[in-house]
Amino acid sequence: MAAQAGLLILALGMTATAEDQSASGPAHLRSVGIEQRLNNQVPLDLKFRDENGQTVTLGSYFSRGPVVLSLVYYTCTMMCTLTEHSLVNSLRDVKASIGGQYQVVTVSFDPTDTPELARAQKAIYVGLYGRPGAGQGWHFLVGDQLSIRALTRAVGFRYRYMMGMDEFEHATGIVVLTPKGRVSRYFLGIDYPSHDVRVALADASNEKIGNPADMKLMLQKGYSATGSLPAGGSPAKAATP
Repeated sequence: MAAQAGLLILALGMTATAEDQSASGPAHLRSVGIEQRLNNQVPLDLKFRDENGQTVTLGSYFSRGPVVLSLVYYTCTMMCTLTEHSLVNSLRDVKASIGGQYQVVTVSFDPTDTPELARAQKAIYVGLYGRPGAGQGWHFLVGDQLSIRALTRAVGFRYRYMMGMDEFEHATGIVVLTPKGRVSRYFLGIDYPSHDVRVALADASNEKIGNPADMKLMLQKGYSATGSLPAGGSPAKAATP
């Protein structure tokens, strides 16, 4: 592994359109971020594996209510951990329980992640959530590159694998989807106020599409000892365009 000084967390606090975000800034950051694709349809026929190693279709978690989607990778110890902790803290303050009126689906965008890693993550966060039955409503998935790419493109999630560091450069946030799999609302960064999440779930359950969120992205950004970003990618861990 290349020499590594550590991880730099870059916070962007601004109000901007998706076009503004993708068209400005350093070249390496234009390939990383979240483009808000409200009302876009997520492909529900995509196949993943759940925490038990069973092949599932994404659509199997829909039709019973809205879905909260989080995109992370399971060996990440920085922003992904903050994302999941913020999500569980927010949902603990929402009266409706996971698995009742809504589902939560956490998908790894690292195609080398395994069901064993997914199962370990599920044990942590379902345990922190602490309500009965949450294990049937919060799902942790892994998949191949084709399924991951199709899902991340559908919700506008762009990331970049840094081969020399075996890390991903990525943004943070969660997406609320309607029971039919349409993008209803984004929460960007790592702050998901429970009141706002509750309202977003209620709107999504009625197939309502919300307004764009303010761009308050937090990016996990790797850097080498020389201060330069490693170039290139890996066939197994390719970034989304």
